[in-house]
Amino acid sequence: MAVASLVLAAPAFAADCSVQVEANDAMQFNTKSIDVPKSCKSFTVTLKHVGKLPKTAMGHNWVLAKTADMEAVEKDGIAAGAANNYVKSGDPRVIAATKLVGGGESATASFDVAKLKAGDAYSFFCSFPGHAALMKGTLQVK
Repeated sequence: MAVASLVLAAPAFAADCSVQVEANDAMQFNTKSIDVPKSCKSFTVTLKHVGKLPKTAMGHNWVLAKTADMEAVEKDGIAAGAANNYVKSGDPRVIAATKLVGGGESATASFDVAKLKAGDAYSFFCSFPGHAALMKGTLQVK
C-alpha cells in the first residue's frame, strides 16, 4: 500500500518545464526571474500580452541570451527591425525568442536546457526598441 501511495504522489514531484510570462501596456513583465529545473530536457516559455495596444505601438517579445550578450543582442535586434521581431536572424547569441505580439496575443519559445552552462548568467528581455530598460529579468537553472 505504501508503494502505491508513493507512485501516485510521484507526479507532484515532477519538474514543471514551462512557464507563462505576462507582458502589459506599461512595458512590464509580471516576473523578474525564472528558475528552470535542471531535470528538464527542454523548457518552454509562453509570452502572453495582457494589454490592449497593437504590436506596432506596444509590441513585446521574450528573448533569452547570456547577460553579457544582452546589450549587443538588443542593439542588433533593433537594427533587424519589426519584420524580424527585433531579433537578428540567425544570431547565435540568442538562446530562444518568441515572435513579437500585441495586446491579447501570445507566443511560445522552447530551448534545450543542456545549452545553458552552470555558472553563466542569463537574462531575458523584450527587444522592442526601448523596452529592455524596464522589461528584463534573470533566468537560472536550479
